[in-house]
Amino acid sequence: MFYYLFFKKLIQFFSPFNVFQYITFRAMYATVTALAISLILGPITIERLKRMRVGQQIRDDGPKSHISKAGTPTMGGILILSAIIISTFLWARLDDPLIYVVLFSLIWFGGLGFLDDYLKVKNRRSLGLRGWHKIIIQSLGAFIIAYWVYRWGPLPGGMESKTALLFPFFKNFRPDLGLFFIPFAMLVIVGTSNAVNLTDGLDGLAITCTIFVAGTYAVLSHITSNFRIADYLDIVHIPLAGELAVFCATMVGAGLGFLWYFVLT
Repeated sequence: MFYYLFFKKLIQFFSPFNVFQYITFRAMYATVTALAISLILGPITIERLKRMRVGQQIRDDGPKSHISKAGTPTMGGILILSAIIISTFLWARLDDPLIYVVLFSLIWFGGLGFLDDYLKVKNRRSLGLRGWHKIIIQSLGAFIIAYWVYRWGPLPGGMESKTALLFPFFKNFRPDLGLFFIPFAMLVIVGTSNAVNLTDGLDGLAITCTIFVAGTYAVLSHITSNFRIADYLDIVHIPLAGELAVFCATMVGAGLGFLWYFVLT
C-alpha cells in the first residue's frame, strides 16, 4: 500500500519518496513493522488467550520437564500471522501475483495449525487433528499452489519452461518435469511443512529456524529478481520474485517479536 501511496501518488510533491520503489528499503521497514506489530499486540494477545483459558495441553507420557508448560497460552500463531499479513499489505507491491500465492499458503497452513490447536483446547487433550487429516488438508493446499504455478506462474528469464528443475552448479542440466511438476511441488510443500514439526523439540527452536530460513530466502528472492546480480552470479532471473523478499522480511520481524514474548512466557 505504501508503494502506491508514496511512490505512485505523492512522489510528485516530495521527491525523496522515490526510496519506496526499492525492495531493500521496503523489506527493511517491513521487518521493523512486523516486529513492532508483534511487540504491540503480544501482551494483548497473551492476556486475551489467558482469559479464554486457551492453554497448552501436555501428554502424560511426555518428558517431565514439559509438565510445567501445562496451561501456557497456545495459538500464538495468530500473533505471527497477523503481523505478517498486515506488514505485507503495507509494504509489498500488491500487483505482484506471487504475493497472493504466498499469502494464500500462509493463511491455508496457518489455518490448519489454528484448527489443530483449537481442537486440542476444546477437547482438553494433547491430540488435535489426526495425522491423515492433516496430510489431506496440506495436500489440498499444496495442490492449489502447485497448479497455479503450473498454469499461471512467471517464466524465469533465459528458460523455455517454468517447470524445469534446476540443480546448483549444473546450469546446463535442467530436466523439464512437465505435468509431473504438480506432484513434485506438492511433495516439497507438504514435506517442508511437516519438516517444521520434526525440527521442533526445544522451546523456540522452530521459530528460530524459521527466522533464519526466512532471512535467507529474502536474500535469495532479491538476488534472483535483480537482473544484474543474477547475471553476475549466473543464476536464473525471476523478475517477480523481488516482492517475496518483502514477504520473507515480514516473517523475520514477526518471528523475532513472537520469540521475545515466547521467552518471557
